[in-house]
Formats: sequence, structure tokens, C-alpha cells
Amino acid sequence: MSENELEPIHPEEGINLYLKDRESELAENTIKAYRYKLGKFSDWCEQEEIQNLNVLSGRTLLRFKQYRQEDLNSVSLKNQIDTLRSFIRWCESIDAVEQDLHNKILSPSPSQTERQRDELIQPETASDILGYLSRFEYGSLHHALLTVLWRCGVRSGTLRSFDLCDYDRENQRLRAIHRPPETPLKNKNKGQRLISISEDLNQVISDYVNHSRPEVTGSNGRNPLFATQFGRVSRSTIRETCYRWSHPCKYNGGDCPHGEDIDSCQALGGEDYSPSVCPSSRSPHAWRRGAITHHLTQDVPVEVVSDRMNVSPDVLEQHYDRRSEEVKVEQRREYLNDI
Repeated sequence: MSENELEPIHPEEGINLYLKDRESELAENTIKAYRYKLGKFSDWCEQEEIQNLNVLSGRTLLRFKQYRQEDLNSVSLKNQIDTLRSFIRWCESIDAVEQDLHNKILSPSPSQTERQRDELIQPETASDILGYLSRFEYGSLHHALLTVLWRCGVRSGTLRSFDLCDYDRENQRLRAIHRPPETPLKNKNKGQRLISISEDLNQVISDYVNHSRPEVTGSNGRNPLFATQFGRVSRSTIRETCYRWSHPCKYNGGDCPHGEDIDSCQALGGEDYSPSVCPSSRSPHAWRRGAITHHLTQDVPVEVVSDRMNVSPDVLEQHYDRRSEEVKVEQRREYLNDI
């Protein structure tokens, strides 16, 4: 579609329409975070005298990326550009920009050290992944495992520790128990707790148990909740599941955002198969960090998140809370408006 065939729209109007369209699927604080990030793009467009989204090109968007690069570290820049990429992709659907323009926006690739420190699964990514699994692999091991990981923010060791008897379907909860040496909890007896689950998560686990879980029993007579035909799910299986399903090409049905050929991508298969090499792949710890940050963004009190995820408030703040300062200040505003 040429520029003459597009429908003219001002950047600010396009952003407002996009956020309005996503209000029903995203939390209020996520919308506020998007508004802040896209507001930077709107301000830049005004500065560059860009009054019509139709004129955007790969080169124009590269200039914005380089402009923001002056003020942000690589992890924050990636979050900024990924949000912009999502917006531009939406713009294609309303004939505001040329088709496939979003594929010309190359997301930055932070160093391994930066990624390990700050990487997390974003709520919209988790929603897309779990939505895909719910539609095409409902009640599978991968669906149940990743849904528990996202909704409960548990560690890999806790996921492995669950036995079938730890799942209380009637009261809608999971029980984490320290059972060394096979399934110890990181904080030992202090890590033992009851974890409440929502009605829809309870249904997912119930359907997994009834239809997908293999009838396996360990040598010690225990019946693992999450299992393969070979027995209790391993840490490597959990890790590979997290990496594998966070590849965009697995759940969004589009082209690789990193320019790889899907048929020959090392992250997807072949002799040198390694799911973690995809720049978008995320480890179990990144899923946990994302879940914790999401709970906090939803105004769940720190004390509740601390107990549920079995992490002290100090460690939570230092290593897990990745809310932006903009989100934090807006949350504080909600509490202070009536004072």
C-alpha cells in the first residue's frame, strides 16, 4: 500500500486510538506505562514536525531509536522500541502506515549481563503466549506449567516440588512442601506455604490432570503433578519450555523480529538446537521476575507478593521489582489523591 492509499492520521491521535483499543485487555497501569513510552515518540514527532503517521519509514524510526539511545540503557531502550513496534504493527491494521513497517524496527539486543539482570516477561507477552496455548494446546503440560509460573511467580524448584496430592482442587490452592533430597525448596521449611489459585487457573490444572498428565510414579512412591512419560518434570525441561515459548515466532504467527530464517533458526531446531539463543527467549527466572513485577503493577501489596512468591521485601525490591519510575509515581498518586 502506497502513502497515497493510506488514511492520514496525526501521531497523537493514533496513539490515543491505540491505547483506547487496548484498554479492555491491559491493566490500567500498563496503559499508563505505554502512554508514557509512546508519549516520548509523540513528542519527538512534534519536534521533527511529523504530523502524519503515513510518512513514517524504516529510516524515520531508526532516527527515533538513535534519539532515545542517548538517554536510555540498552534494556530500557529495548522496552521503549518493543512498545513502539507493537504500536506500529497496530497502525498497519488501520491503514495508518505502510504494511510490514514494524519489521523494519530492529529491537536492541542487550548484553548477556544486562539481560540477566533486567530481563523479564512483559504482561502483554505472557498474555499472548498463554492465549496461544489456551487456544491450541489447552490443558497440555506446557500450558499448565507456564500458567502456574506466570500466575503464581514460583521458582523452578517449587514447580518441580508439587505432587499430585499438593493440588487441592476443591479449595483452589497448591501446597509447596520442602521434601529433600529430591525436591528441596530454596528456603527449605521457610519456603513451605499454601498458594491460592484463581478459578480459571484451577480449571486449567484440573483439565491438565484429567486429560494430559501421564500416570507416572517415582521410585519413592510419589506422584508428581508436573510430569512427562519419564517421570517428574526436570529443571532442564522447565527451562527449555520457558525459552521455547517466549520465541515470538512460536505464538504470534509472524516473521522473526530478529531477521532469522525460521526454517534454519538454531533456536527452533536442527543439529545445534539451542532455544536460548533467540534474543527474545526468556528464562524461568525472567518469567518469575515478570510475574512479580506484574503483581506489583496491579497494586498487590508488597507484603502479599512477598509471602506468595517466598521472597523477602528487601530482595524483592532489589532483584525483582522492575516497575518503571513512571508506573511507581502513578501508583503513589492513586493513594495520595485523597489526602
